[in-house]
Amino acid sequence: MPSGTPRIFVSHLSDTAVFDPNGDQVGRVRDLVAMLRVGNRPPILLGLVVELSTRRRIFLPMTRVTGIQAGQVITTGVLNVRRFEQRPTERLVIGELLDRRVRLVDSGEEVTVLDVSVQQLPARRDWEIDRVYVRKGKAGTFRRAKGEALTVEWSAVTGFTLEEQGQGAESLLATFEQLRAADLANVLHHLSPKRRIEVAAALDDDRLADVLEELPEDDQIEILGKLQEERAADVLEAMDPDDAADLLSELPEDEQEKLLELMQPQDAADVRRLMAYEERTAGGLMTTEPIVLPPDATVADALARVRNPDLSPALAAQVYVCRPPDQTPTGKYLGTIHFQRLLRDPPFTLVGAMLDKDLQTLSPDTSLPEVTSFFATYDMVAAPVVDDSGSLLGAVTVDDVLDHLLPDDWRENEFHSAEVNPVHE
Repeated sequence: MPSGTPRIFVSHLSDTAVFDPNGDQVGRVRDLVAMLRVGNRPPILLGLVVELSTRRRIFLPMTRVTGIQAGQVITTGVLNVRRFEQRPTERLVIGELLDRRVRLVDSGEEVTVLDVSVQQLPARRDWEIDRVYVRKGKAGTFRRAKGEALTVEWSAVTGFTLEEQGQGAESLLATFEQLRAADLANVLHHLSPKRRIEVAAALDDDRLADVLEELPEDDQIEILGKLQEERAADVLEAMDPDDAADLLSELPEDEQEKLLELMQPQDAADVRRLMAYEERTAGGLMTTEPIVLPPDATVADALARVRNPDLSPALAAQVYVCRPPDQTPTGKYLGTIHFQRLLRDPPFTLVGAMLDKDLQTLSPDTSLPEVTSFFATYDMVAAPVVDDSGSLLGAVTVDDVLDHLLPDDWRENEFHSAEVNPVHE
């Protein structure tokens, strides 16, 4: 290869920005598409899977790539915005080739693929996968083991065309570890069912819970159904109670009960309570884990709770003050404090002295249209749900309302949106 043609490892291309000739960003690289060839001939790199700002995924042929340099991909500007659909002869390089178990031709030793490199052929616009970065050692332990890592020619390994059961996912997840949960959900949605289950199984409980909340309903049910029951219960515990309740409600009753029995009693109790309400009511929409403080807590205490990075911005926008107990359902609900008010008062101020008592509350039976009107009337991002005895049951957030106002298949449509921006020809 000529010195002017750089070798690029595909893990470095993931999430790389894609620009048109005018310097305008058109999307980001989510994967590469290759075609395996007979014998040990290096695969041809057909193109890139590019995710547009609308989250629509398109195919960008390598013939329309004019440069890959300094963390960016430059294109000719001519893009076909038809949604990418993988053909039977094509392989997703990041999604399907990384973490495979293959064999070294010379020794027959089994190794795990950590990465592959691509390079443009001299005097041509064609690209091919030329090298494979592998590690020796047992499957599933290569990141912890001290097995030798080495880079070999594509022709030095064999086994990429064989069907593999139980393929790992550590290298793929390392490639996508910086993605937001919604973006990783988009990645999983576009993988094959087999690969989607393998990747989901490799995520830790908290990360998988966050990703499940962003997936279409069919994907959620598929993934949960493939997990071992104990693991499925752990993931449900890590989900927001309202999202876990929504997911469980889509399962047969016997499966619901089995998973609830395996969950921690307190987590299961929260989910059961939510499942008892009609779906399109405040009780069915609410989360049971808002920020609750006693009246003798201080502004400093409240701000410390608000800083919790696991809270959504909507839940962190308000603090609810109640008599003990401070776990929902609480003692008597006293009032709400908005985040902006917390910023205006000294840290030692007691929250019981700064309540907004005029804000109306929602009953658990309040219908979705009424909840929507409440949010629009008072410009709220969250609202308390209080029962007839005056106890706080939870809080409805604006994202919960939007989830139920949009069509049932809105997540699926979002991943396959046909709304795209015009592209320069």
